[in-house]
Amino acid sequence: MKKLSFRFCNKLLSIKAKTAVILYLLFDIFCVGMGMGVPIFCILFGFPLGWYCAKRAVIISNEAVKQLKLVLYYAIITSAVTFVIMALIWGGSMVPRLLSPEGDFTNFGIPMILFKPKASFIGWLVLMVFISPFLQMLATIFGAHISFLFICKNNTLKPQ
Repeated sequence: MKKLSFRFCNKLLSIKAKTAVILYLLFDIFCVGMGMGVPIFCILFGFPLGWYCAKRAVIISNEAVKQLKLVLYYAIITSAVTFVIMALIWGGSMVPRLLSPEGDFTNFGIPMILFKPKASFIGWLVLMVFISPFLQMLATIFGAHISFLFICKNNTLKPQ
């Protein structure tokens, strides 16, 4: 079983960059769909994505600083993709409702976190469009740093 998972990891790490981006896009859209527009699964997907980014950075470079820069670059790219998807889902269809004077925010189905319907609606949009991709970026960076700790522990990467 361990040999099978090791071969799978090697295959996963050896795929081309374009293929990895396409797979990420498919998984990210799938995670958005599973959360029905709420990117909780995209945020959770950041942890294994961080592992993959760290392993890929170790393969590409031997310098620890360059590896950290690569992981940050990957995390920013992935959160930007989630930001675009969230902006299309929530911003594109909900901003006209926000600007409409007869918009019904009370029965929209979002939690009234700010006690007023319109303020809660604006808070919900900010949470979905801006804060959720940022949380995904943080989860990706956290997963990558945990991976780096395990890589350093196994002495396959020497910190400089």
